[in-house]
Amino acid sequence: MAKIALITGATSGIGEASAQIFARERYNVILTGRRLDRLEKLAAHLNHEHNVEVAVCAFDVRDRNEVISNLEHLPAKWKKVNVLVNNAGLSQGLDPIQKGSLDDWDTMIDTNIKGLLYVSKVVSNWMIDNGFGHIINLGSIAGKEVYPNGNVYCATKAAVDSLNKAMRLDLLNYGIKVTAIHPGAVETEFAQVRFKGDKARAKKTYEGFEPLVAEDVAETIWFAASRPAHVNINELTIMPTAQAGANHFFRK
Repeated sequence: MAKIALITGATSGIGEASAQIFARERYNVILTGRRLDRLEKLAAHLNHEHNVEVAVCAFDVRDRNEVISNLEHLPAKWKKVNVLVNNAGLSQGLDPIQKGSLDDWDTMIDTNIKGLLYVSKVVSNWMIDNGFGHIINLGSIAGKEVYPNGNVYCATKAAVDSLNKAMRLDLLNYGIKVTAIHPGAVETEFAQVRFKGDKARAKKTYEGFEPLVAEDVAETIWFAASRPAHVNINELTIMPTAQAGANHFFRK
């Protein structure tokens, strides 16, 4: 029987790359995200390329009713989830605390913290009933080290770090693995989203050094997921060679 991976934020970047790798490794995949057209296109590709089954759930993780409704309405066979990749997350703006946008703050908190909690609440209960499972949370170096003007984004990723540790404790007696992957600079749509579609400003984020790409992080997620049953990677930080800290880069 094929294993199942549920991946949030699968419409682009690390989420999409993770879906590709899990399908390559013969997992059936549940894809979630806000953009239905992208999810359907990816689902068709995975089915054709790897001959795996794919379920698509289009919803915004910020809306707890959408999360619960979409996930709970999945057929019973799809609730035998082996791996949950809590990838959905974003940053909005890069302003000092006194000039920050309240709307940006709400978006980051609702997506990065509350969205992760809504999905985890549903899926962790499936895993408890199933007697197996592995939750992989996408954190960030920003959750380990605060950088100038990162304030609320850094705080949300610090929350992910704490929640990861708490999940590990709470789910220990159920045999459920919990892992956090904390990437440094990864060139995806992240900077474009942060700067509200300003591609020129986003491009400057990665100038002068070679950043990670989505596949680098996705392969690291797969490494954690593919360890033997008795091995749990509690957390792992992955950085570009040219980055030594949240705000420390060697740019040529």
